Amino acid sequence: MILITGAAGFIGAHVSKRLLNNGHSVIGIDNMNDYYDVELKKNRLNWLKNEKFIFEQIERIDREHVKKLFEKYQPSVVIDLAAQAGVRYSLENPYAYINSNIVGFITILEACRKFKVNHLIYASSSSVYGANTKMPFSVHDNVDHPVSLYAATKKANELMAHTYSHLYGLPTTGIRFFTVYGPWGRPDMALFRFTKSILEGKPIQVYNNGNMQRDFTYIDDIVEGIVRLIDKKPVPNLNWNGSYPDPGTSYAPYKIYNIGNNKPVKLMDFISAIENKLGIKAKKEFMPMQDGDVLATYADIEDLIKDVGYKPKTSIEEGVSNFIDWYKDYYDIG
Repeated sequence: MILITGAAGFIGAHVSKRLLNNGHSVIGIDNMNDYYDVELKKNRLNWLKNEKFIFEQIERIDREHVKKLFEKYQPSVVIDLAAQAGVRYSLENPYAYINSNIVGFITILEACRKFKVNHLIYASSSSVYGANTKMPFSVHDNVDHPVSLYAATKKANELMAHTYSHLYGLPTTGIRFFTVYGPWGRPDMALFRFTKSILEGKPIQVYNNGNMQRDFTYIDDIVEGIVRLIDKKPVPNLNWNGSYPDPGTSYAPYKIYNIGNNKPVKLMDFISAIENKLGIKAKKEFMPMQDGDVLATYADIEDLIKDVGYKPKTSIEEGVSNFIDWYKDYYDIG
């Protein structure tokens, strides 16, 4: 039995779907909060309907409910994808991030410890690289200068996971996602917002006057990486040296991976791909850089390639096209 938190979320729903298609039994949990359209979350759950899928609406911070869930289903693998997402929203509602991303994560760690889970895989984020400018971003680089509270909570998750790997021998794998996009995506993310606004004839807001790059990563590539890592339980790095500590590995059963497309795309080129697919020129409103944002992201994925033989491969043109086809179908747009 595999437990997935945030199962009604964008990445959680896709991972659940893939595992169900592979014949696994999945228990999904989600708090179904209203950070964005709850109807979209409900429709994702309808998309997941399967005799091997069990869903429970639950808050991760509800320790008693989480304990009963683990007692009942005894999951062997936990994929923790629940979180309060969004860099910009963390400027408005910081407490939501502490409750969900810190308190919620310790609840999952404690349950994994007490019920002797074989492998905990959890979502981190490329945002942890913060003020780093050395490209591409490597899991073996220090990441101690976050520029948003969201990033700080994700860095904290990695530290908390390491502590449990050290103290209790809990195998933990953290995955730093790089700007995930695709069908069933979140309405607060750029591709969804841009597509909606362009189709409605409204201007799109382009931050830092478009002078940004992102390592946009298609959802199927993210899922493939996660699925391959399920059976790649981390083991202690026997060459780890406390005098020259490697942040990406440990003497404990702990590992960090980047999953990114390994090919940064200029924001204006990303917008062009949307315009080309829609056949509509966007009205652009150029804006200054937002607090908490970074100029560029670029994933070093050598560890992912070495350990599971996989490299994301979906082009921006293909990924954007797939999303827009889904968007038009979902909203019944001719």
